[in-house]
Amino acid sequence: MRSFILTAVAALAGYSACFFVPASTTAFAEAPAQTAPAAPTTRPAIKVYFSPNGGCTEAIVAELDAATKSVDVQAYSFTSAPIAEAVVNAKKRGLKVRVILDKSQRTERYSSLTFLRNAEVLAWVDAKHAIAHNKIMIIDGKTLPTGSFNFTKSAEKSNAENLLVIRDNPELIVEYQKNFEEHLAHSDEPATAPAASTN
Repeated sequence: MRSFILTAVAALAGYSACFFVPASTTAFAEAPAQTAPAAPTTRPAIKVYFSPNGGCTEAIVAELDAATKSVDVQAYSFTSAPIAEAVVNAKKRGLKVRVILDKSQRTERYSSLTFLRNAEVLAWVDAKHAIAHNKIMIIDGKTLPTGSFNFTKSAEKSNAENLLVIRDNPELIVEYQKNFEEHLAHSDEPATAPAASTN
């Protein structure tokens, strides 16, 4: 009897082994890991910022730092040191940089006009109008920051302002570029700042 039981157990063990599938076969292979979708590589066609403290200055500086060909600026009040420095840095990188400012910038205490001219940035003054109130930049002929936002510290920190950064809208850029050239044509010549004395 004992031998019969042992024989039966051995037979069942052998029978079960016939259905054993090694873990290395495809029947138990792990499913491939799911990969995260790729991050978008394009920036939005329109991005809006609001002040106070809404990142308008940082957005403008980022666009200027990314410029590779040209920067055209029209500004009513231009006293923001970070934006002025970014404009000058664009000039230092060899970009074509042109700035048109309102006539008030000749006498405003903290105007960037002298700073820009000292850095050999071509800066004109538009004195034809009661106020040259445009606040725009045309960057590389394809990016347009514009809105109520003046290029000033108070516009960033204290005022309620808005800034639109518009990209890749060729028809709109053409209109703004045409208007820029019209204002440039009647603006004062960009006299350079006097050279520092060597004595």
